[in-house]
Amino acid sequence: MTKEEILHLGTLSRIRLSDAEALKLKGEIDAILEYVSEVNKLVPDGHLEKKVGLVHNVFREDKVVNEPDSYSDVLQAAFPEREGDYLKVKKILNPDS
Repeated sequence: MTKEEILHLGTLSRIRLSDAEALKLKGEIDAILEYVSEVNKLVPDGHLEKKVGLVHNVFREDKVVNEPDSYSDVLQAAFPEREGDYLKVKKILNPDS
């Protein structure tokens, strides 16, 4: 690509490029296009074949691994305010009501 083509692409993209930036991008775009041409050599017809193994979901059984309320006392003791078994927090939704 030429510097003028890169500046034109910048205009189309609404990106203001200086001459120095256009020259730097020219080198980067040339490298990218060269890499793409190498990939195209590996796939001459332009179609990549996707090889996928057996597709399946892995599920695990949901089961409780701790005793009910085994952490409640520790959590409630660490919380600054509580009311019965409820933890009190600052109201953030509709604070004026």
